Amino acid sequence: MRQRVVRVALTAALVAVVLLAVPLALAIRSTLYADQRDTLERAALSGAVRVSPDYVTGDPVELPRPPAGGRLGLYDPALRLRAGTGPRTGDTVVRRALAAEVVRGRSGGDLVAAVPVSHDEQVIGVVRASSPASAVRDRVLLAWAVLAGVCVLALTVAVLVARRQARVLAAPLEDLSRHSRAVTAGDLSARAAPSSVAEIDQVARTHNEMLHSLTELLRHERDFTANASHQLRTPLTGLQLTLEAGLVQDDDTRLRPALEEALATTRRLHGTVEEVLRLSRSRDLPRRPAPDTSVARLLDETEERWHGLFARDGRRLEYGTREAPDDVRVPGAPVTEILGVLLDNARVHGHGTVRLTARDLGDAVAFDVTDEGAVDGEGARLFDRGHVGAGAGSGIGLSLARDLAVSLGGRLSLASSRPAGFTLLVPVRQEEAGPEDRG
Repeated sequence: MRQRVVRVALTAALVAVVLLAVPLALAIRSTLYADQRDTLERAALSGAVRVSPDYVTGDPVELPRPPAGGRLGLYDPALRLRAGTGPRTGDTVVRRALAAEVVRGRSGGDLVAAVPVSHDEQVIGVVRASSPASAVRDRVLLAWAVLAGVCVLALTVAVLVARRQARVLAAPLEDLSRHSRAVTAGDLSARAAPSSVAEIDQVARTHNEMLHSLTELLRHERDFTANASHQLRTPLTGLQLTLEAGLVQDDDTRLRPALEEALATTRRLHGTVEEVLRLSRSRDLPRRPAPDTSVARLLDETEERWHGLFARDGRRLEYGTREAPDDVRVPGAPVTEILGVLLDNARVHGHGTVRLTARDLGDAVAFDVTDEGAVDGEGARLFDRGHVGAGAGSGIGLSLARDLAVSLGGRLSLASSRPAGFTLLVPVRQEEAGPEDRG
């Protein structure tokens, strides 16, 4: 911005200087030449007044002093020099002056003015005044040099003033940019300082008000998440303890499977609350890494959880791995939550058989969830929070799954629209070898 302000100011000053200096330079040239011609004409007139008609009979003529650096002479009608200095024979300017008119012109390299001398309504001679045109040209060049120096000085002052104004304008914007970068880095307490520019101050105030509103909104969101998770933890823990106690005390074989399933569901719900709380934490708060689990075990647990739900709807759930080594491990709880969202989405919105496949990609594992249905509309909008398309739902599940994937350093995307398929890429960590394997 600083360079742009300087360029604009310099361009404006340059245009102004050109528009003023060029006509002024031409006016100076015209004025100096006109002044010199006037000086010559006055000298010639002064000489013509002193010429006596008797000079024709040989009476001496006393002419005044010629202009500085010039010549002054008297010529008779025969164009002969009779007094003063000048060419021995009169030139064109003298010949024209014999017609009883004052003549201005050039002769060779001189400026010339000729005034006729009259007596009894007859021209009896011509007084010719001349000076070198080079002297006037030198004065013109000197005046132009002074004018050029003034123009350079004006442009220099314009640049200095423009740079100062550029600093005044750019400094608060640069300060606002630094505060914005600080906010991006996580410092929500950064605020833009006021400046001397009213418009920039208005932008800074709006920025600070917006940042304050966002900070309050984030604080309320964080407090709500923490409060909600805290309030859910207590009853979930109590329910879990009650179910565990029921399993220990109740010997009824008919109720035991239901209690075990309810306990497993409670534990999964407790894990879901913990994972959502982990995701909602601010960047500046430490996060505990989720425990790792093997891909095979994760698929077994997922199939055990979802097989019954699909069977009740008369649908099949197939799962398997493609060359996934046993030492490949992924964060268990987050990946389980993401796969749960994708399987629930396939159960509610999809059709036919659902397939869950894990593929080893070396430094990542790809989980593919496909069914025999189709995805309508724009695939990118499926992950927008609140987007439900034409179907039922809250529009939160896929958005939450995407955020969980990003928090793991992975990616969740729509692999195909027909048949419907989603792919989850998760970075893996190789299982560290034990002391006995290190030799």
